Amino acid sequence: MTAFFALTTSLLWGLADFGGGLLARRTPALTVVVVSQAVAAAVLGAIVLATGGWAEAGPRLWFAFAAGLVGPVALLSFYQALALGPMGVVSPLATLSVAVPLGVGLALGERPGLLQAAGIAVAVTGVVLAGGPQLGGAAVQRRAILLTLVAALGFGTVFALITEASENVTGLFLALFVQRLTNVAVGGAALAVSVRRGGTALPEGGFPWASLPALAFVGLADVAANGTYAVAARSGPVTVAAVLASLYPVVTALAARGFLSERLRAIQAAGAGLALLGTLLLATG
Repeated sequence: MTAFFALTTSLLWGLADFGGGLLARRTPALTVVVVSQAVAAAVLGAIVLATGGWAEAGPRLWFAFAAGLVGPVALLSFYQALALGPMGVVSPLATLSVAVPLGVGLALGERPGLLQAAGIAVAVTGVVLAGGPQLGGAAVQRRAILLTLVAALGFGTVFALITEASENVTGLFLALFVQRLTNVAVGGAALAVSVRRGGTALPEGGFPWASLPALAFVGLADVAANGTYAVAARSGPVTVAAVLASLYPVVTALAARGFLSERLRAIQAAGAGLALLGTLLLATG
């Protein structure tokens, strides 16, 4: 069961990342975040009402609220990074979010073993190489790398918070609902501020109604992935769940290669692969 739910998480996250990054190339990233998360919040609200999830309300929901504050920053950074591309580099780098649980463990007195130390070294090397040193051809923009690292930190924080936000499946629905409501509120406020400062909320031609199904899919896939990951982590070893769930960049990279015909320079591909390898070492160490 752990393997099934964790691999499902990888599939859902990978497809959501690809869809969100693709949409952010045509629609402002903040709008993608707000609309996709609003759809997810509406669906989760209906589920909470149907399952009586309000009965699970308690102090633990503060963790969900905190995750909702961090989530929009991480998603916005990630979608902007994916829009800058290439997805085959950006998505693997985002898996460095696993380093956040490692940091929490260190703060609680744990010390990394040899495998985890090796993972840190490999991951850092991967970050440097994925930036595309000027050895010919166009390098990945530094802004894309920076945004990806911000997103990784945010994702890792959200994962740590959301696992503390509920004790059962019904409570998980409520926690995810609170998280998404907060996402929409924070993202909507940021979008309003952006518009006041001269930014755009919509592409030329108005709201992309033709993209609404894709926006809905991105939001629902993202929230479903959070749910399946929580179930995977509860049904078996967290390390196993983390390793299998961290394979989602493979899905994003394959989708980018299949639909966008992306091609990476050898050094960039090697860096992305090392970042992913380092993440797996961190998770299994």
